[in-house]
Amino acid sequence: MNGYMVSFFAIVAVASAGLLPNDPVPILSQDLDVGFDGTFRNAYETANGISVQEQGYHQPGQTPEEGNNVVQGSAQWTAPDGTPVSISWVADANGAEFQGSHLPVAPTPPPIPPAIQRALDYIASHPEENEGQVRPVGRRF
Repeated sequence: MNGYMVSFFAIVAVASAGLLPNDPVPILSQDLDVGFDGTFRNAYETANGISVQEQGYHQPGQTPEEGNNVVQGSAQWTAPDGTPVSISWVADANGAEFQGSHLPVAPTPPPIPPAIQRALDYIASHPEENEGQVRPVGRRF
């Protein structure tokens, strides 16, 4: 039984050795600045062409409770097929938004059918007919 276990782990070790990265990638430059007020700036560049810049800060509102935190940044690298890739992002009170030419784009919605558009136009042009009216909900069997 022990021989099988040793053989199994030897095979796993040999097979996984090919999955490990060849050498560590050197960091060419790195800049990290953290302020006492929570702001930060982080940037680094590696020898294999990865470049990242990111900063965060607090955006004040009318009152201290209304402010929000903002993080924005960008990254660039080269894909395995040689295509340059660039992405930028902003994360704030509206959520996170990412932009990049390699990201998928949602399809354009189909046009509104003419009958539905006429109904929407009619409702928008006659708001007084819809105010104050409550239709009772009844059961129909």
